[in-house]
Amino acid sequence: MAEKWTPKMVADRMEEAAKTLRRLPGQTIQGCRAFWPDIIHEFSEAYGWDKPVARLGSPPPDAITRMDECLDWLRWLEPDATRLIWLRAEGTPWKLIMKRFGIARSTASSRWSAAIMQIVAILNIQKRKMSGHLCTRQVGQSLL
Repeated sequence: MAEKWTPKMVADRMEEAAKTLRRLPGQTIQGCRAFWPDIIHEFSEAYGWDKPVARLGSPPPDAITRMDECLDWLRWLEPDATRLIWLRAEGTPWKLIMKRFGIARSTASSRWSAAIMQIVAILNIQKRKMSGHLCTRQVGQSLL
């Protein structure tokens, strides 16, 4: 991993998290998740009269771990900023975001950038603290 987190890295990780969440098994029906397979109601549906729908398999465990990490990052933000970040990660067009929040495109974009920068700043601070602790431990261990 690079020395410092950048806004591009965070945005890419959020997009990956949204794709990973979409690939998890189960169906969402009226806000509930069902892990049962689809029920076949008609004979024609059972034997290939409809075109097959190809889906990617379940995401690998490391992608799920990165997704969980990204979802934890969203807790650092205000609820509106969280919704904005996640909508963009899912690929929602700016026009729909503008309509949902009732703001101009430039305002939505600047709020998105500010939220991404807030995550970047916190991640870089945490990384700096972790590297500082590691350096102190290594120096302390070498003295023993």
